[in-house]
Amino acid sequence: MFHDFDPAVEIDLEPVDSVRITTLMDNVTDMLMPDQGPAHRIPRGEVPRRGTTVMDNGEVPDALIAEHGFSLLVVVSKGDREYRLLYDAGASPDGVVENMRRLDIDPGSIQAIVCSHGHFDHTTGIDGLIRALGRTNMPVLIHPHFWRRRRIMLPGREPLEIPTTSRRALDEAGFDVIEEQQPSFLFERSVLVTGEIPRTTGYEPGFPSQQAWLHDEWQPDPLVLDDQALILNLQGKGLVVLTGCGHAGVVNIARYAQRLTGEQPLHALLGGFHLNGPLFEPLIPRVLDDLAALHPGVLVPAHCTGWRAQHAMSARFGPAFIPNSVGTTFHL
Repeated sequence: MFHDFDPAVEIDLEPVDSVRITTLMDNVTDMLMPDQGPAHRIPRGEVPRRGTTVMDNGEVPDALIAEHGFSLLVVVSKGDREYRLLYDAGASPDGVVENMRRLDIDPGSIQAIVCSHGHFDHTTGIDGLIRALGRTNMPVLIHPHFWRRRRIMLPGREPLEIPTTSRRALDEAGFDVIEEQQPSFLFERSVLVTGEIPRTTGYEPGFPSQQAWLHDEWQPDPLVLDDQALILNLQGKGLVVLTGCGHAGVVNIARYAQRLTGEQPLHALLGGFHLNGPLFEPLIPRVLDDLAALHPGVLVPAHCTGWRAQHAMSARFGPAFIPNSVGTTFHL
């Protein structure tokens, strides 16, 4: 299932026939959002539950949960075979597994987990998966920095430590934890995990307020080198690139995906682009210029992208821009 390789060699990423991506967790839920292009929304009221305060004990939608977290179910079809992986797991112990229940998705159907990086809003839902699955030898792919103890230092505020995933908890659950700094394959060379992403744009700053506990002291850790993306090569269309938070810089990520795969066209870019807040919002015009040069056919900013960036992308990219919401499935 898992293969690594020499990163100096151009990667022969096997084309896949189709990709189906379901948003299991994001910052937004919206039962009224319409279908758009490849995005199909869960019908309102598809999963009902009874409300004791509703007239005649009637039914109301068993609404999906949104939180400041991110998780995707990625289903890859290749010939007569189908592969299912989880990319990130959300911010709360039970949010993702509860949304899977509401969406009638079996956690036992997942064959692998890829964590984009070690921040808790992408990892804590593994807790719920452990309780749903019991002991499992499922592979979990991470970068070695995933385990770092970290905190955020903001001017005028006390340091805020970021919860860290327990190595012991994953080991005791039976997961096959695979730490890899270089790019690696899943599912017969059809899914590429980028590993560490080179920072080449010169203007995407990572996460400047972050520190890590290294050598018995807090030290600057702005690059978030464990930030990694997923890449698929969709037959006849081009690359599908999935990002978690995009701490490596969404332009860096997209360009690296193309460089790894022989400059394939960028068909779809989906995930967190980390353009929210006063430090990152001034970058929006330059990021949009550089993304426009890549001509994405589908652009789905999510999670930590921020509303200013999303509005700017909507105006700039027209129908290629698709807003995300929990429960949305993209048929690519």
